[in-house]
Parts: sequence; C-alpha cells; structure tokens
Amino acid sequence: MSVVISPSILNCDFAHLGDELAKIANADYAHVDVMDNHFVPNLALGLPVAEAAVAASPIPVDAHLMIEDPDRWAPAYAEIGCASVTFHAEAAAAPIRLARELHAQGTRVGLALRPASAIEPYIDILPEFDMILIMTVEPGFGGQSFLESMMPKVARTRAAIENAGLETWVQVDGGISRATITQAAEAGANNFVAGSAVYRADDAYTEVEELRRLAREASHSH
Repeated sequence: MSVVISPSILNCDFAHLGDELAKIANADYAHVDVMDNHFVPNLALGLPVAEAAVAASPIPVDAHLMIEDPDRWAPAYAEIGCASVTFHAEAAAAPIRLARELHAQGTRVGLALRPASAIEPYIDILPEFDMILIMTVEPGFGGQSFLESMMPKVARTRAAIENAGLETWVQVDGGISRATITQAAEAGANNFVAGSAVYRADDAYTEVEELRRLAREASHSH
C-alpha cells in the first residue's frame, strides 16, 4: 500500500497561503483541519479557508472536519473541491448515509476516531469508507505529543481492513514526526498527517521527503 504524506496547514502562515502550500508541493495531500469550538475546544479554519486552499494548492486537499453535525456540513466541503473529506464517527448521526452522499459528489471519504473511540463498532461498515483516521492525539490543537497507546488500534484497524479484502487507507494524525512515523507505519498506517514537524522544519520540502522515506522503509520491513 502506498505511503501518503499529508501535511497539516494548521501551523502555516495564512496571510501567505499560496506560498505556504507551494512549500509542500511534493506531498500527496494538503490536510485542512476544520474545528467548530463545539466538537473540539478550538476554533480553526472553515469553509472559506478550505475553499481558498483548494484554489491555491498544487496538491489535492484533504479536509478533516472536527465539527458537530457533519451530516449537514460535510457535503459543502466536497462541493468546493476537497479531494477527501473526513468526518468524526462520534459526531455523525448517519455515517453510512453521509459517506454515500459524499461519494456521490466524487470525493474520497474518511471516518475519524478520537483516541477513546474503538474501531470495533465500525468494522462491519468499513467498505463504506476510503480511509479510517486514527487520531494519535486528542483532537483540537496542533503540536501535541504522539499517543503511542494508539498503535494497537492502528494494527487492529489494518487487520480488519485486510480481513475484509479492502484497500482502505489508515491515516494517523497527531504528533507525527521523524521520531514517531516509523512506529505508526509498522503498526499499519499508510497515510501520515504531520503539521508542526513539516511547517516548523527549516525546509518543508525536505521534511516531507524524509518522512516519506522513513514510512516507506518501515512499511517494506513487514
């Protein structure tokens, strides 16, 4: 399964969004974190910024909606051109219906789980999703430390996907850096969201390449 690097733009300079996105042109996706100050204790980005990112980005945009009522709001992110839209299992009233609505709009669909949420209740509906996002921090703020305790959940998710014969991606988000990406890849993740690690690096482009190399090495060692 291919390694996918998705830098989060949460730590970038929004006054120069186009330039900031150009720095990660070698990544696979630009990860846009949307927070509504209800589902998570922070307010960040939203539809206008996501739309600006889609317009300015040299790579596809992956929207992660940390919001209440994604059933109502998520389709708008597909409409503005996000290539992938991820909503939280804990917030969606009708996740299957929403996944199908998003697919009908031509976008990839991800289901996100907070650290305390188990994958097991969702195993039977895995075929409805292109990606499962296992949060490796409590969602809401950038720059938090990686929760190593999530690695068994990543491994169980990967095993369930393989047992079902699916090609579903497993994304990890939170505290991903050179120090943690190998562990996440060995556990079965193939899509890595790195925010601070990329945007606080001296050279974002080089950091993306290094993260990809480390993840590929770890994936091939299995």
